[in-house]
Amino acid sequence: MDLLRVCAIGGVVLGHWLLVSITYRNGHLSGLDALQYVGWGRWLTLLLQVMPVFFVVGGYANAVSWTAHQQRGESWTNWVRGRMLRLLWPTTVYLVVGAVAVTVARIADADKAALARAGWLAALHLWFLPVYLLLIALTPLLLAAHRRWGLAVPAVMAVAAVGVDALVLGPHLPLIGFANYLLVWGVMHQWGFAWQDGTLTRPRWRCRVLAAGGAVLLTALVSSGLFPIDMIGTGTRAGNTTPPSIALLAFAATQTGLLLMADPAIERLLARHRRWRLVSRLNRTVMTVYLWHTMPVIIVAVTLYPTGDMPQPSIGSAQWWALRPAWLTLLTALLVLLTVGVMRAQRPLRLLPSGLGAAGWWSPLLVLCALGAIVPTLARLAVSGFAPGGHVPVLLLATYACGLLAALYSGRPSAGRRG
Repeated sequence: MDLLRVCAIGGVVLGHWLLVSITYRNGHLSGLDALQYVGWGRWLTLLLQVMPVFFVVGGYANAVSWTAHQQRGESWTNWVRGRMLRLLWPTTVYLVVGAVAVTVARIADADKAALARAGWLAALHLWFLPVYLLLIALTPLLLAAHRRWGLAVPAVMAVAAVGVDALVLGPHLPLIGFANYLLVWGVMHQWGFAWQDGTLTRPRWRCRVLAAGGAVLLTALVSSGLFPIDMIGTGTRAGNTTPPSIALLAFAATQTGLLLMADPAIERLLARHRRWRLVSRLNRTVMTVYLWHTMPVIIVAVTLYPTGDMPQPSIGSAQWWALRPAWLTLLTALLVLLTVGVMRAQRPLRLLPSGLGAAGWWSPLLVLCALGAIVPTLARLAVSGFAPGGHVPVLLLATYACGLLAALYSGRPSAGRRG
């Protein structure tokens, strides 16, 4: 699990850094999608799209955690609140820094359009959190369904996702497509349950069938022209991630099946304690790296492009590709320094309580209210960014703060939980 998380976050960072090309023209900073200029690069997304790994691993981890809490007699409220706050405390730090940065930029009379673009880039990856928080809240129900019906659950969810795509592509009902954020990513989460209890790996031919079936379906869907080969979202008729499509699910099936087939070999690779200890240490940085990996891009854009120190060759040209190693090296160095600094600054977060106040009948309601405030707020921030129209989204951040307080004051964990 640790190794998959580390490798997946590396793929996310590499993909975002390669696909965003900074421009500075006529005194204005902006960014372009490199895939719009490098057509064959869309095939590269088959290697760089690794978000399915996060959801499969998340399903595995949530199954283990909820099962252990059930055995200790813990409530849904305590478990969900603990999992939520574990994600929300570092996210809150990131949001506060983003809001302060936008405020300082406004005081410095920064260009509103450039500020809005930078704020959008800095918040785009927050889409993952609202989807994952919902899956955490639904884990007890989904895991119970898995224990009763097994692989039939993700199969039914996949059929429902096909229906959603049909309504989006046929009658052109785009709003219903948002259901696939839970259905498609939820299927992968269910595969994590099946991995954890062996349903998907015993007998071994099941993971082979998953990989082969996914590859055949993906080939058919892309060949039909209904979905693009680009696994990060853009397309003329439909994208693959905004919202997630059945083509992305087919790709995830192939990726998951191959990973499960490689599982025994990976376990042998990590048999040595030193290797596992290194991977475990790197795994502790995953959330920090995920939240902050766009900041080096913004830092370089603000400091080096206006001064002319960073060349701006045409996207896709030989010179542009020749500069990619230097670009990635510079961003990596900045990210390492930033990660170390942020993790040290966030050490006091470990001392924060995982709940306050007396627990009672109102505790589950407060957790639900927290989800109702935080999930749409993070989704909106992912769409509009930290500076929509060049201004701090005060109302969104205030809603998030109310949700965080509702989760925090939904009750103290039991003595066993604290121990």
